[in-house]
Parts: sequence; structure tokens; C-alpha cells
Amino acid sequence: MNFKVNGVILLLFLFAIAIKAQENNYSLGSNPLLQRLNSQSGYYDFSDPTTVNIRVAVWGWVRYPGKYTVPVYTSPVDLLSLAGGPTDAANIEDLRIYKEGEDSTQSMIKFSYNDVLYESHLATRYRKVPKLEAGDILVVPGEPRVYFAQSISLWLQIFSVATSISILLYTIFKK
Repeated sequence: MNFKVNGVILLLFLFAIAIKAQENNYSLGSNPLLQRLNSQSGYYDFSDPTTVNIRVAVWGWVRYPGKYTVPVYTSPVDLLSLAGGPTDAANIEDLRIYKEGEDSTQSMIKFSYNDVLYESHLATRYRKVPKLEAGDILVVPGEPRVYFAQSISLWLQIFSVATSISILLYTIFKK
């Protein structure tokens, strides 16, 4: 009887820990059923079955924005690499990590991609590279760029339409 009661208490304790882990965006191991979602949705599972994993998000000017499940030891540069890297329209000097505290306070940490790349060469007192935590959102800001070829293409389309309209009007009013 005592063994059954201890087993039930242990089971309830483990269940409570699992529920708390779900609330804090933590998970143990990986879920093989969710790994199939990688290619079609905005959810990417790069979890490590041998460690604690966290859920984070990457939004903005990266190749694969979305939600990610990654190991707890993942750095911001690793997360950017998993997201396909910043696009050519990204502003890599103004990366941001949004964090939500346990008391529902929100904070934003700005840092540069160069800080991430060269963090081993930075002096300790000047280091500005944040550590990823569960529930963090990495935002890569940017703005669309118009290239010379796109600009020429646009002007050629406008010229073509204007030429067609002028030929049409000439043909109509010729008579």
C-alpha cells in the first residue's frame, strides 16, 4: 500500500514538473511527431534529445522566420544560422532580442551581428551578446532594397506601356 502511494506521489510530482516545463517553453528531449512539421510550417525542431530544449522565435529579415525548438546551449549566432542567416536586406547592426520576465515585464536587448561574430575577441566588460532563454524572440530588422536591375525593369515597363498607348492613339486619330 505504501509503495502505491509513493508511486502515485512521484507520478504527480513528475506530471507537475512536465506542466511547469511546458509553461516556461522548456522541453526534455525531442518530440518525433513534431519534427515532421519542419518543411511546411513556421515551426522548426532542432532539439537535442540528450539535453533540455527551449522554444524561441526568429522574426524579420531571415530566410526561415518562425518558431524554433533548440537546445538550451544555443547562441544567437547559432539561431541565426538555423534560421538561414540574415537576408541581404537585413540591418545586422541592430539585432534585437525581446524577453518576457516571470512577472510579465518585457525587455528588449539590442546588439550587433559583429558582436555575435567576434564575441571571443571582445573584452569582457564590453560584451553585449545576450544569452538566449526560453520564450525569447530574436528580431532581425531591415527594409526592402531596390536594385539597379529592378529599377531598369520598372522604367522599361513604363516606357513600353507609354509607347503602346501612343501608337494606339496615333492609329486611332490617323484617319
